[in-house]
Amino acid sequence: MTKTRRSRGFKRYKRNGNTFQQFGKQGQGQGRYGGGGRGGRGGRHRFNKKRIDVSLYIRKAEEFITIEETETVNTFEDFNLRSELFANVKTKGYVKPTQIQDQAIPCIMNNRDVLGIANTGTGKTAAFAIPLINRILNNPDERIIILAPTRELAQQIKEEFRSFTPGLKVYIALAIGGAYLRDQIRKIRRGPNIIIGTPGRITDLGRRGVIDFKNLNTIVLDEVDRMLDMGFVRDIKSIVDQIPVTRQTLFFSATTDKKVGVLIDGFLKNPVKISIETGDASSHVEQNVVRVTRHAKEQKLHELVKSPDFRKVLVFGSTRLVVERLSESLAQKGFRSQGLHGGKRQHQRQRIVRDFRENKTSILIATDVAARGLDIADITHVINYDEPNNYQEYIHRIGRTGRGDNKGYALTFVE
Repeated sequence: MTKTRRSRGFKRYKRNGNTFQQFGKQGQGQGRYGGGGRGGRGGRHRFNKKRIDVSLYIRKAEEFITIEETETVNTFEDFNLRSELFANVKTKGYVKPTQIQDQAIPCIMNNRDVLGIANTGTGKTAAFAIPLINRILNNPDERIIILAPTRELAQQIKEEFRSFTPGLKVYIALAIGGAYLRDQIRKIRRGPNIIIGTPGRITDLGRRGVIDFKNLNTIVLDEVDRMLDMGFVRDIKSIVDQIPVTRQTLFFSATTDKKVGVLIDGFLKNPVKISIETGDASSHVEQNVVRVTRHAKEQKLHELVKSPDFRKVLVFGSTRLVVERLSESLAQKGFRSQGLHGGKRQHQRQRIVRDFRENKTSILIATDVAARGLDIADITHVINYDEPNNYQEYIHRIGRTGRGDNKGYALTFVE
């Protein structure tokens, strides 16, 4: 065996004409999520992962009544929102707040630090968007920064804020990797009320002197658990340490563990803790396995998506290579399919998600970059072409279907 060359943290070897890669120094690779800014640090080796109990992939959907429909206390009128914002809330079709909104909005308006734990799809973004927009309307000098783990989620948060601000003087800038840096710098230097971005790009803009963290009043960390999984802990700490201690800090996450607990203890001051126990987000998703050999998986996928019941399908693959191969093979067979992964340029990723949302594409093949931050209401099926790294990631994957009151279906390929 002879070493041929070393590049970007990998050692390459040749044996019998074949090239093998060995991971070099930790933190130089793409990481297990395949992109999303600098989130690859601390990537884990896939071949060391512990196999998930297959029985966890099998579950009947449940008929249920959401807690939000039965246990909320307030109406949006009770929050004393500015009249122009309240009008936009009504125009958006919001009648009664969800439980996380019901509990979080008054606390945020009272300038309390908040730790909000709730499943995906429970209205967390609006829970902090509405009171923060209201604050900006009362004080145009308010400066807020919002951190999200992926470009897709950052973009989605921006769109959610925009849906509440037609006709309002609320200025928002996006700071994410893969987009034109010069345009982002120009918009941020105009002094927007809100900057929404990924930790890697926000840190970079801080080093360039584009973002002055000392002028910020509020920081929101959305999907904290995912940001830590992606290796953003150093960037997060660096950002928070530069913001004045008199700030308001808001944490929103689907889960908590020891890693999240360390940040909570270090960043939040006497927070209001809101934990919404709605059961599994997947409780109304019909879950099952498909027994198939590795070499027959692609053919099985083609057979499944031919069924008219598979109207809008999200397929999860483990790597960019798998995603590209599947999206191309499906397209060659006449399916309207596209691939989404961290190797795509940002404008491509936005177009691909938009096409899927608008039904121009019926099958989206994606890495775990789409496991969170992809809020599309009418996905009928999620297919785990490759198994996830852990059960928590499985829950987030299948949470892309069965949104709202819809029933969803999830299939996992296992050998």
